[in-house]
Amino acid sequence: MSARDAPLVNPRLVRSYDLRGEVGTDLTDADARALGLSYAAALQGRRRVAVGYDGRLSSAALESALVDRLVAGGAQVERIGLGPTGMLYHAVHSRDLDGGIMITGSHNPPDQNGFKLLLGKEPVFGEALADLVRRRGEERAGGIVRNAPVFHDYVERLVAASDAAPALRIGWDPGNGAAGDVLARLVERLPGEHRIINGAIDGHFPAHHPDPSVPGNLAQLQALVCEKRLDLGIAFDGDGDRIGVVDAQGEILWPDQLVLLLGQDLLRSQPGASIVADVKSSRVLFDGIAAAGGRPVMAPSGYVLIRQAMLREGAPMAGEMSGHIFFADQWTGTDDALHVAMRLLAALGRIDLPGFRATLPRTVATPELRLPCPDARKQEILAAVAAGIDGPIDRTDGLRVTRPEGWWLLRASGTEPKLTARIEAWDKSRLETLRADLFGRLAKAGLEPRSSC
Repeated sequence: MSARDAPLVNPRLVRSYDLRGEVGTDLTDADARALGLSYAAALQGRRRVAVGYDGRLSSAALESALVDRLVAGGAQVERIGLGPTGMLYHAVHSRDLDGGIMITGSHNPPDQNGFKLLLGKEPVFGEALADLVRRRGEERAGGIVRNAPVFHDYVERLVAASDAAPALRIGWDPGNGAAGDVLARLVERLPGEHRIINGAIDGHFPAHHPDPSVPGNLAQLQALVCEKRLDLGIAFDGDGDRIGVVDAQGEILWPDQLVLLLGQDLLRSQPGASIVADVKSSRVLFDGIAAAGGRPVMAPSGYVLIRQAMLREGAPMAGEMSGHIFFADQWTGTDDALHVAMRLLAALGRIDLPGFRATLPRTVATPELRLPCPDARKQEILAAVAAGIDGPIDRTDGLRVTRPEGWWLLRASGTEPKLTARIEAWDKSRLETLRADLFGRLAKAGLEPRSSC
């Protein structure tokens, strides 16, 4: 097949950081085949590519279609099989491959699926991703495929990262996602007592939606921890790149609190290091890193942007409120939640979790508020809100305004027609003061703030 005759990927699949859509409607096997040829052409002479897939009902068929056309396009494909996204990253880095593709719907609903792409060791996103799928590939000689499992090597690397973890009693909830099989093997190698719920990989996600950033999805894990009097509970999303944590009382350890704990532990061995966190994170995180002798760096939200900031700053770790956490010091610099869990267990051998929580200043905060706003009006509204503010504005990503009562953030969503907001204050009364301030400014700018949290 010539490049002129090659089909193209459905452009509706292109998102900011990946390809994603509803299976059978936006996304079909034909899109996987088209991506195979386009990606093979984008390799530009490089050839060795890892392909993995998650446990969604459509993933195996999409993987077969993708691999078929990658090989037809001349790629040398290493099939690593079913597992979390971190296992794909490990394969690409440990084998020094030329790229990788993960078939995954991540934390999205069961009827959706998609692809995360690496060229070399770097994610393909933004305009580069749009350009890649617009590229027409063609069939070339030299393509091969081999089964190249990396499961056992990946587990060994994770065990090594646990660094003599203490013997804790831990509950685990991979949410019927792709991390389940790796987790089952991993806990056999860890000290302590481990109880796994929802460990069977099941693309129907029968227990709950596989997104630990939503508090309701942690309810089953919280109940387990409290009922069995465990020390800790750890959850993963559908492809194992995001983490959720609850303590012995069943209280959620929010991602910015987790980044602070891990950052404080890291600063013991790397004093003065930079720690990157996204603009949605609590002021407590940034103040806490500075107090521990580190250099806090605020970055735009978006897991690819957080990673870029980490690399740019030469930081050993970074994290964001969605639960993506990256380590670049002893790992691949990717968002691997199983590795983060091992680093957490190691840190708890040096930091007492109840003691850590007791030192945190008490604040109250909203969840992320999503305010409907047409894409064409986002920048207009932000500019109007900013024009009425007397005082400094942090413009790292949208508008972050600090007041004596706390702070609020208003930014444009990069994935949907909405503005997103977050508010944090020292108590509920001051939170309402800040909410009234922000919502009043939005109304004055011509947007009635109707939140869909």
